[in-house]
Amino acid sequence: MPTVDVSPDELRRLTGHDEKDDEELKDDMFALGLEYEGETEEGDMQLEFAPDRLDRLSIEGVARSLRYQYGDDRGIYVPKPNDPDWSIEVDESVPDERPYVTGAIARGVNLSEEALDSLIQLQEKLHATMGRKRAKGAIGIHDLTMLKGSSATEEGGNSIQYVGVDPDGDRFVPLDSDAEMTPEEVLRAHPTGEKYADLVSDDERYPAIYDDIGLFSFPPVINGRRTEVTSDSRDLFIELTGTDQWTIDKMCTIICYALDARGATIEEVEVNYDDRTLVRPDLEVTTKAVTHDRIETLLGIDLAPDEVLDLLARSGLSGGASEEGDSVVYEVEIPPYRVDVLHPVDIVDDIGRAYGFNDLSPRYPDVGTVGGRHERSQLEDAAREVLVGLGFEDLLNFHMISEEENFERMRVEPETDVVGGGTSAAIKNPYSEDYTMLRTWALPSLLMVLENNTHRSYPQDLAEIGLAAKVDESENTGLAEHRTVASVLARHDASYEDAKARLQAIVRNFDVSLETPPTEHPAFISGRVADVVLDGETAGVIGEVHPEVLVEHDLELPVAGFEFRLEALE
Repeated sequence: MPTVDVSPDELRRLTGHDEKDDEELKDDMFALGLEYEGETEEGDMQLEFAPDRLDRLSIEGVARSLRYQYGDDRGIYVPKPNDPDWSIEVDESVPDERPYVTGAIARGVNLSEEALDSLIQLQEKLHATMGRKRAKGAIGIHDLTMLKGSSATEEGGNSIQYVGVDPDGDRFVPLDSDAEMTPEEVLRAHPTGEKYADLVSDDERYPAIYDDIGLFSFPPVINGRRTEVTSDSRDLFIELTGTDQWTIDKMCTIICYALDARGATIEEVEVNYDDRTLVRPDLEVTTKAVTHDRIETLLGIDLAPDEVLDLLARSGLSGGASEEGDSVVYEVEIPPYRVDVLHPVDIVDDIGRAYGFNDLSPRYPDVGTVGGRHERSQLEDAAREVLVGLGFEDLLNFHMISEEENFERMRVEPETDVVGGGTSAAIKNPYSEDYTMLRTWALPSLLMVLENNTHRSYPQDLAEIGLAAKVDESENTGLAEHRTVASVLARHDASYEDAKARLQAIVRNFDVSLETPPTEHPAFISGRVADVVLDGETAGVIGEVHPEVLVEHDLELPVAGFEFRLEALE
């Protein structure tokens, strides 16, 4: 869990509550979900917090939450930025590996030593969390007075350039150094460069940011010494680069809110791509709806609509109530620094914290229950027992797979409506190219097992009951998950009839009717494939695996198999 160092004296100053002693502060922060973990050598509190509340990575964010808790601040707050005077011009030479940039300006910052330490801590904590150790997003903060912008337009304004440079290109003096270095020399000879060299060392061109004087930032590695921020700096230029625009925009927003708490005036920056212009920081307010019934059900308390609105205001949110039928619905405004509010339940959590979870009265449920297995789990166990009884070896494969394995090697096109088609839930930044998405069906996993076991004796009859998922915007999470039953028969005489005989034995145990009308499926041989229709509903597919799929998996024996939704056996 992330930790943040907080000076209790500075926290009292920022909240305006000098009367609070350290123990009271610890109790108040615990109510927010911030746990006291100890003290630093300097006497600062070390606080551990849930990684979703990244706005609390700085003392300014913690103080903001406490002021809402104390009732000193209410409702949503959005800084009013000045119009842009600076722009970032994105050159076509920018490396494809790091194509996005964003930025903002903060003027009139009161940077005491404590404030500067907090800013540095926030920068590094954001790097470690949202920035994925600078791989997804990296922050550079510069003294604006040390920058000389090019003329952005005929009307005036200043611009800097985000470009790609050769590794042995222009020289600059990096932080904590007195020598001029090329970007490549920084990666070899500078301690910070050595630490983050793997982020860019394989690229043909390195990302770099220039003003009219020259190179002043080498993201995501290090800034130049010329624009170093000190406690005497008053105007700051913030730039972020990364692999995802949303991520760096949110990181920038969190920094702007922290600087706003230090008296800064935020100024917008234009980001000019070839095909679009963005005005940043992104301070757009989003909205989410939650019903009164859901709030009361989840919290287990009775609340009047006015009380809910008051609790929302004390959470740093704003809302309005309206009646829809017999229910009251709240349209809740979410401030731009809250990256954690994804679903209505997150709003209910905020309401509960504002009410005080310690003030909730525990009670026994209205109905007595006896612990037992979930109906779905019982159905899954029953189906698995039947499969094992029919001679299948029960498998448990990873739910994650690659697009190549899930679609290409099975001859299935994404976005089609065949079994295994549809829109996959892809991982934006996969750790491995072997696991880039949630599988849309389980048969590819079984074929991969057969491929890895060609040295084993045959027959090989394999089965799995596991998770499959597709993107579905109608779902609350945007993802439709289901449990699927899949099996393969790999043997010299494997046929459609063998697979159907076993499928008939399965459905007979669950008193479900079975029909197998002919169909077409790219993963199976035409004329030897059928839909699996259970109790009148199409639930899957059965057939003999196509020779191209067998060759793709280095299989020399025929394979027959089927797959259908587990819920169809209910």
